[in-house]
Amino acid sequence: MLYFEDFLPGNSFPLTEKKVTAEEIVEFAAEFDPQPMHLSEAAGKESILGGLSASGWHTASMFMRMMFDGWLSNSSSEGSPGIEFMEWKKPVLAGDTLSGRSTVIESRALRSRPGIGMVKFLHEVENQRGEVVMRGENPIMMRFRNAEVNAA
Repeated sequence: MLYFEDFLPGNSFPLTEKKVTAEEIVEFAAEFDPQPMHLSEAAGKESILGGLSASGWHTASMFMRMMFDGWLSNSSSEGSPGIEFMEWKKPVLAGDTLSGRSTVIESRALRSRPGIGMVKFLHEVENQRGEVVMRGENPIMMRFRNAEVNAA
C-alpha cells in the first residue's frame, strides 16, 4: 500500500498499458461525444486528426483507468479536489497502445485535515511511438501511513 510518505517529489508511478480499439472509440463517442471524427474512420481521415480518433474525454477516461490499475488502487487515496490542467497533445487513434506515468511534483501535509497530505502529480500518457498524447496536473489527497504521528 502506498501512503503519503511514499510520494516524494520526483518519484514516478507507471500507468498500465492500454490498447485502443475502434469499437470502444465509437461506443464512447456515440454516448458522450458524437463528433464525426470519433464515429467513423472515413470522417476521421477527412479531419485534421488523420483517422478514427478517441475523444479527448475518452482519452482522459482511459488515463483514469490506466492510473487506477497502475498504482492508484494500491494507494491510500482519499480523492482529488480537481484537475489543474489537461492537454490533449496528439490524436489517439484506433490501434494505438497507450502507456505513461504519474510523477510527483510536490507534496505537503494538510493542516485542515490531520493525517492527510496533498500530493500534486504531472501525468503523461504516450502512444506506442513515445509521443505524448495527453498531459495533466492534479492534486490527490493521500492518508499518512501513521495518521496519529503526523497529526501532532
